[in-house]
Amino acid sequence: MEISCSSSYSLAFFISLLITTGIAIANSQPVLNSLEQESVYRVLESLNSDIPWRSLFPDDLCSSAPHGVVCGYTTVPTATDDGAVNILELSFGYVSDHNPNPPCNPNSTIHDPFMFSSFPYLRKLFFYNCFTTRPVSLQTFSTLGSSLEELVFIENPSLFGSLTESISNMTSLKRLVITGTNVSGEIPDGFGGLLNLEEATLSRNRFTGIVPENVSNLKNLKILDLSQNGFDGKLPASIGELQNLIKLDLSLNLFSGEFPASMKDLKCLELLDLSYNRFTNSGIPIFLSEMSKLKGLYLSGNELGGVIPDIWENMRGINGIGFSGVGLFGNIPSSIGVFLGNLTYLGLDDNHLSGGVPLELERLAMVNELNLKNNNLSGRLPFSANFVSRVGRKLRVEGNPELCVDVGAIKSFSKVHGSLDELKVCNNRVANSRFTLLHVTSSSISVSRQIPYLVTVFLLVVIM
Repeated sequence: MEISCSSSYSLAFFISLLITTGIAIANSQPVLNSLEQESVYRVLESLNSDIPWRSLFPDDLCSSAPHGVVCGYTTVPTATDDGAVNILELSFGYVSDHNPNPPCNPNSTIHDPFMFSSFPYLRKLFFYNCFTTRPVSLQTFSTLGSSLEELVFIENPSLFGSLTESISNMTSLKRLVITGTNVSGEIPDGFGGLLNLEEATLSRNRFTGIVPENVSNLKNLKILDLSQNGFDGKLPASIGELQNLIKLDLSLNLFSGEFPASMKDLKCLELLDLSYNRFTNSGIPIFLSEMSKLKGLYLSGNELGGVIPDIWENMRGINGIGFSGVGLFGNIPSSIGVFLGNLTYLGLDDNHLSGGVPLELERLAMVNELNLKNNNLSGRLPFSANFVSRVGRKLRVEGNPELCVDVGAIKSFSKVHGSLDELKVCNNRVANSRFTLLHVTSSSISVSRQIPYLVTVFLLVVIM
């Protein structure tokens, strides 16, 4: 079966939003029912009682409402029926001048846990930086119905509680974002029943437990971000069945074991971040070469061991590689410089890499950060003054005692005032003596003496 790696939501979903934007197609638009009108006022007053919402917006809210309160037709008007309008979207918390949602204040709360049950057709509920002081339970929103397609909480540190099995009632949910909150607990089994889910961002919270096996049911999932929580255990092999994934970010958790071999089936993946977990002894996976669409690959902070595999020919689109502190040894493959022309970041620091720095790394014309510090690299640093000036302070090479720099390049290197100042000067006595002897010209030696001089030079070269 062919996999379509599309980063946009489905065309059908986009068309459905257009149909329900609230554009009147009849001569007179029906008014919002009084229950929903009153419920909107109550929510606004709970979030910011300093603003006189009722006097500022005294009329029908489907005709005149604050930004973020969106109505739409839920019954199509006909020649004899004006149809019906209802609240479809509620977005709170000022984001920017382009998204001036009703602002929340430090005392924002939700007084009535059944407040949102008054919106039977609600498709989107969004809170940005609203619940910052007074505790609000996530269970307050458990009464949301099956029509909901987006549930978003961003930067709400006073939001607490946990995901419960009631999440399975939100059968239309396409986007679930809970980030920067105090929500905790495990992911319930009901999460695997959200078959329409396309994004699950649950980052920077206090979640714990394992990734449930039934996550494989989420065939439409494009974004899975569980970063900066307390998840642990092994990754289930079933994660390889999420073949439409574009972003997989599990960084800064407590995951352990080896990477599941099934991950090779994530052919659409563009970002893979498994950094700062407890994955061990698996090395850099060879199957990464089958992820030809990867742009970001971050495995730092896991004790993986092994060498850097020569897999880069099939990964030419990659622009970021983070392999810091993963226990690597052996040489840096020159193929990184040959094939990864889009690379902007390469982190190989705090490993056990040895050998020379490949000259081919200078071919990374777009790199703006190259970190090789704290390894066992040796020999001459091969970079030109232009390369050093371009990368500047983000060229890190300190902590490699056997790495050196040519004396002629010291002035160019010192201009960046970076870690290059810590390198020792290469010992060029032998190389310079050969170079000098072999480049003496006739201007310094008479023609009559050139033949015996050249013989002498030849003998010296042979002896050395």
